[in-house]
Amino acid sequence: MSSDLPLDRPTATRTVMRWVLAAFYAAAGVAHLWLPDKLLAITPSWVPFAPQIIFATGLCELAGAAALVTKPLRKLAGFALAAYAICVWPANFKHAIDGVDLPYIANGWLYHGPRLLVQPVLVWWALYCADIIDWPWRRRD
Repeated sequence: MSSDLPLDRPTATRTVMRWVLAAFYAAAGVAHLWLPDKLLAITPSWVPFAPQIIFATGLCELAGAAALVTKPLRKLAGFALAAYAICVWPANFKHAIDGVDLPYIANGWLYHGPRLLVQPVLVWWALYCADIIDWPWRRRD
């Protein structure tokens, strides 16, 4: 008989959500490294050293994705990815307001409206997946 206990439902849900978010950030990191010129188009003009920032954020997304699924680094990754989601929100607004065309992404308010509304969910998701918060599902002791 194995000493490992099966995952309870909240833990299993959090684990699946963690891997989905890690996959999302890994894909975004690859996009930042592969298509930096496209992302430069949605970077606000007040961002200094924009090409270098896009490159660095791609590396940060890849590192954050890997750290999120690595238990010793999970909480650090959760805080970092939540902060990152807040920091890139201005680029999402610029993308929407300026109507910048990007490969494989619809350019209309049917995409931009929900995308802008989902950004706070990404902040919550990173914190929840990293076991930093339990809201709205509190653990019962």
